Formats: sequence, structure tokens, C-alpha cells
Amino acid sequence: MPFDKVDKIWMNGQLVDWDDAKIHVLSHVVHYGSAVFEGARCYSTKNGSAVFRLKEHTTRLFNSAKIYRMEIPYTEDEINSAILNLISVNKLDACYVRPIVYRGYDSLGVNPAGCPIDVAIAVWPWGSYLGPDAMENGVDVCVSSWNRMAPNTFPAMAKSGANYMNSQLIKMEAISHGYVEGIALDNSGHVSEGSGENLFIVQNGVLITPPFGSAILPGITRNTVITLAKDLGIKVIEEEIPREALYIADEVFFTGSAAEVTPIATVDRIKIGEGKRGPITAALQEQFFGILSGEMPDVYGWLTYVNVGEPEPVSS
Repeated sequence: MPFDKVDKIWMNGQLVDWDDAKIHVLSHVVHYGSAVFEGARCYSTKNGSAVFRLKEHTTRLFNSAKIYRMEIPYTEDEINSAILNLISVNKLDACYVRPIVYRGYDSLGVNPAGCPIDVAIAVWPWGSYLGPDAMENGVDVCVSSWNRMAPNTFPAMAKSGANYMNSQLIKMEAISHGYVEGIALDNSGHVSEGSGENLFIVQNGVLITPPFGSAILPGITRNTVITLAKDLGIKVIEEEIPREALYIADEVFFTGSAAEVTPIATVDRIKIGEGKRGPITAALQEQFFGILSGEMPDVYGWLTYVNVGEPEPVSS
């Protein structure tokens, strides 16, 4: 999806013009994938523009950096403030938010010692990730021939740029075969996640999702859906899922900051349920987007408003 450029990008504490936000070709990150990043969304709510679960995204960014021994030269509060200010400076009502921490220009070699830890933040308008009709009609996906990484190879709990080389293979393979997205299995052959989304299945009214041990990223939207499901009285189980469970599930859906809550219509050309959004997926979407629009009370404090002085979210 092409970029819809905005005015400014935040780089190491400075606002720079979009076209001037550049790094050296010999930066460590270019050669070794030494970056961790986040993806969040700012929504236009009835109470003003608000970033969804900003603090949780920033905390995960810092956790990812910690795993890779990257000392971020800013506090979490400073990054949060920079994100909110950047959205305001670019006059965006709704947007995608991409902070990234990377090893910069100093020397090359597998050992990154000496390379600076640089930080950048970009925001831009970004619509539906898996297609404009996906929220109701669902998407067609396949099980990829590419597995997620085995334990003790790459840390799946870190949102690392290098990990997404695996995601690219999954995504490109799926598209080349006529699907919208791919589902990866873990090294034991159990369901893991999509190229950039967590996954849930519904079986007999129970919501089931793979555990952290299945090489998944600890998704913030995943956590949100688990919380909302429990509020709705839906039983949630985190357990290993065999591949064939996808085919006989009543419903299957993706979650993620980009994908939000997207139903899956078919897996490997096998129709899931009615081949479109099911009732539990619809109920979770209603709660999720109700909070994001400001139409439902934000009882968990998930929305961080961009501009000081904007109205507080509605209360129950």
C-alpha cells in the first residue's frame, strides 16, 4: 500500500521533513536487520483523536529492545509524548503509528557494539489492512509452507524487524497462490499466527487462541479481544491448535493493530462456518469498534487522547 505522505517524522528528538528522514546505507540495521518496532493506531472518536493502547505498545517496544540488548535513550513517557505531538503536528485525525528503534551508523560486523541506538517515529493515514470488505465478508487465507521460528532461535516475543523476513515469505507465498494472507505453523506443526496477525478460532462457543509457546507475538489487540470476550461471558482458552482444527472451526479470525478484528472466510479453500463473519466475531467487533469510536465506555482506559483539553471518554 503506497504511503500517503505527511509533513513531519520524528527522528532522535527532532522533527524532520518526510523526504529528509534518511539514514546512511552503511547503518547496521540495513545489513543485519537490527531494529525493533511497534505498530499502533490513532482513531477519530466522538471525543477527539485518540491512540489505542499507547502505553502498552510503548512498553512492548522497550521490552523488545531489552531482549536485543538495545538501550533506548528516551523514557517511555518521552516516546509517548513524542507520538502524541507528532500526530498533532501533522494534523491527523486518524493514522497508523510506527515507532522504530534501530542500530545506526558507526561500523559493520555482526557485533553491534559501538553503533548508536537511533529512534524514529512516523505517522500516516492507513486504511483497512486486509481490504475494505474484509471486516464483514472475511478473507481467504492458506496455511503457509513456511513455519515460525523454533524456540531459542529468534525471540518471537520481540517485535523485531529481522523476524519479519519470515513474515514476508509467508505473505508473498500466500499472495502468489491467490490468497490474501497466510497462516504459519510453529516448529511442532501447531497453528502459530498470520504473517502479521494473531489468530483465534471459535468452536462450540469457546474462543481458542495459541499460547506464547507457539512462537506468537504477544499481541496487544489479542489481549484486548481476550478481555472483551471475558466481558461478554465467552470462555477463552489458550492452547496448542492442530492445523485441522482450522478447517472444522465455527469461526476463525485475525487480530492485530493493522488488521484489527478481521474474520477469515476460507482456509486452504475450505469454507469456515458460513464463509463470512460469524456471530462471535461480530459481537467482538461491535465491542472493539464501539470503544474505538467513543460510542461505548472506555472502562479500561485504553484510549489516550492526542490534544490536551479534549473531552474525556464517555463513562458508564
